[in-house]
Amino acid sequence: MATRSDIAASPVKGGAAPGRTPGSPAGKEDRRRAKLSRRWQRDARWSPYAFVSPFFLLFAAFGLFPLIYTGWASLHQVELTAPTDMNWVGLKNYTRIFDDDFFWNAAQNTLTIGIISTVPQLMIAMGIAHILNYKLRASTFWRVAMLAPYATSIAAATLVFVLLFGRDYGMINWALGAVGIDPIGWQDDKWPGQIAVSTIIIWRWTGYNALIYLAAMQAIPQDLYESAALDGASRWRQFLHVTLPSLRPTILFTVVVSTIGASQVFGEPLLFDPNKGASGGAEHQFQTLGLYLYEQGWVNQHLGRASAIAWTMFAILIVIGIINQLISRRLRASS
Repeated sequence: MATRSDIAASPVKGGAAPGRTPGSPAGKEDRRRAKLSRRWQRDARWSPYAFVSPFFLLFAAFGLFPLIYTGWASLHQVELTAPTDMNWVGLKNYTRIFDDDFFWNAAQNTLTIGIISTVPQLMIAMGIAHILNYKLRASTFWRVAMLAPYATSIAAATLVFVLLFGRDYGMINWALGAVGIDPIGWQDDKWPGQIAVSTIIIWRWTGYNALIYLAAMQAIPQDLYESAALDGASRWRQFLHVTLPSLRPTILFTVVVSTIGASQVFGEPLLFDPNKGASGGAEHQFQTLGLYLYEQGWVNQHLGRASAIAWTMFAILIVIGIINQLISRRLRASS
């Protein structure tokens, strides 16, 4: 009976395995595999950069270049009618801004509108999120409905509110007249105008913040609520001692985002009084920094001053970001 050693092929003379010649089919297959392997390595190395390159190209064209150009233009006297004719003035545009009463009026209006719109907005959003956190019928419908104002165009929403706050035929003054209150000139007086503009902002952004709070609430472990209930804590105490402490990072995030958004308010005050436009009312009573920038650059055609205002606003946002970082670090350390 033949054994395995008997039927095994005898080794090649010299003890070496037969090699593949370059012209043989096996050699061509080896070269094809090596070429595909190199191509795969190059693809794995460079394809991620190709995927993200559109973002960097768009950012360079519409973000980085305007930022650098406005920084350079802020050091020159340049007009919109001749943007290539620049006269070096150094920091004169910045010093002129800080001596401008209209700038400080716009900064004060931006601050007051930001406070009037942000504080009630976040408080209402917290209450709505707390209600939506319970089991409700058609909960998906209510959550989608919360985003409807956010998805609405600023122009459409503002024009509707202009009709509501009309002096002679507005629904708000009609309701106030029904309870014996005289009509209010929402577009003529300072505080009524700022309250009206803040109302538009509150209406647009409350649902957005409510969904952010809702997502954070649903991430809180239910064991904390069960332990609090076993200790006899009511729903209100559970909200104060369980929900709010767990939402501190989220609350900080919404406060910072809302503050940044308030510093850039533009469309609502611009369209609230279409007759005055960028002036923000007859006496600039609700002109924000964004409107002041627009008025200097595109109405008065002073691109140098407008660029300086833009960089001043950018510096304000940097300060807000630093404050946010310090508070976040302290919160992480305390937790």
